[in-house]
Amino acid sequence: MSASPSPDRAGIRGWMLFDWAAQPFFTVIITFIFGPYFVSRLVADPVTGQAFWGYTITISGVVIALFAPVLGAIADACGPRKPWLAFFALIKVSALVSLWWAVPGSDLWLPMLAIILATIAAEFSIVFNDSMMPRLLSQRDIGRVSNQAWGLGYIGGLVVLFSVLLLLAGNPETGKTLLGIAPLFGLDPALGEDARITGPYAALWYLVFIVPLFIWTPDSRIGRPLGAAIRSGMQELRCTLAELNQRRGLLRFLIARMTYQDGVNGLLALGGTFAAGMFGWQTLEMGLYGILLLVVAIGGCFYAGRLDARLGSKRVVQVALVILLVATLGIISTGPGYTLFGLMPLSLADTGGSFGTAAEKAYILFGLLIGLAFGPVQASSRSYMARSVGVDEAGRYFGIYALAGRATAFLAPMSVASLTLYTDSARIGMAALIVFLVLGYAILRSCPYPATTSPAAERAGRGHLQPE
Repeated sequence: MSASPSPDRAGIRGWMLFDWAAQPFFTVIITFIFGPYFVSRLVADPVTGQAFWGYTITISGVVIALFAPVLGAIADACGPRKPWLAFFALIKVSALVSLWWAVPGSDLWLPMLAIILATIAAEFSIVFNDSMMPRLLSQRDIGRVSNQAWGLGYIGGLVVLFSVLLLLAGNPETGKTLLGIAPLFGLDPALGEDARITGPYAALWYLVFIVPLFIWTPDSRIGRPLGAAIRSGMQELRCTLAELNQRRGLLRFLIARMTYQDGVNGLLALGGTFAAGMFGWQTLEMGLYGILLLVVAIGGCFYAGRLDARLGSKRVVQVALVILLVATLGIISTGPGYTLFGLMPLSLADTGGSFGTAAEKAYILFGLLIGLAFGPVQASSRSYMARSVGVDEAGRYFGIYALAGRATAFLAPMSVASLTLYTDSARIGMAALIVFLVLGYAILRSCPYPATTSPAAERAGRGHLQPE
């Protein structure tokens, strides 16, 4: 497999800025601000809130799993990715703006529908953006640039999250932001406006910072008309699925990613809401927790980029999964007055202020491990895949890659949601994520690296070669 010549630096930077533009949605909306608001403030009962939030993520995952491979195959046939990115940007921005009307006590259908549409649009956009990688980057640079772009995304998420806390989110008791001023625009935290404003804010951020990709980054050449591309894409998808029976190493990697990414997605979508329900954290506490995780995540991504170049993507993913497993065990074993499943009793005294109890501090320590690993496990998985496919097949295989990340994506949140309702315990519900992380790691161990370059290459026994 040969790599295409790298375009100028502006084109690569434009591609990297996609992560900068896109990540605040996952950081501020899904994980740290709006998601916890949905669970703990939009709904009166946190257990019910976590269940409905889990089902919201489940619906999104099912739709993404069904259609991502189709869109990836169509992208290869019709060529340019940018028109698709623009189409899904329109859906994502519109859905995020509508979150402003998610008032406490209102019907859940509007925020649930908005999150479903925004998540689908965000994930489909990632399919088209990621499929540009083999054309833009050399084999040597893929792992480093992928991790750097992911780290850049976390910096963008950190900037948005920090600005929310400094300027927009007021403490319900004092009415002041972290900067000690009244929230801008007269936002009232008692009405949830500090959390609801993050929808329009994330929409504006995405709209502004996706522009450099459209201006600087070269796109694929025009291919077939849309109708012909759809027919060709569906045929290519059927051939790709059949071809996977011959590319056994690639198939094993996709199954491994399907499994462990399900656990990672569940941890990202539900970890913050779990803390909000258990400790009663409000927007300020969730935001501070998010900032701590993002600072660690940024360093983790940039360091993992160097490790990826030296050790390969597979080893980076393996180490990250072990760290995430330890972190998950840690957070579900922590509660008021104890950690490590009660083996380590903790003081119940509250020193006041944010994170005033010993249990909250212990939870944060385990959360920092999540911050260290959840960027590298995704960025190096992306570079693992990019090293394993050719330029002309990138769209359809990254569609399958998205399928592998979402085919069973409904299982983790559905397992957590259903187990939570059945046991009436959010802690027992979260324990379901451990199964996905352990099983995914076990399957990954048997995968060749790169996964495959072609059926002929794997038959020739070259699937285990390290990248040059």
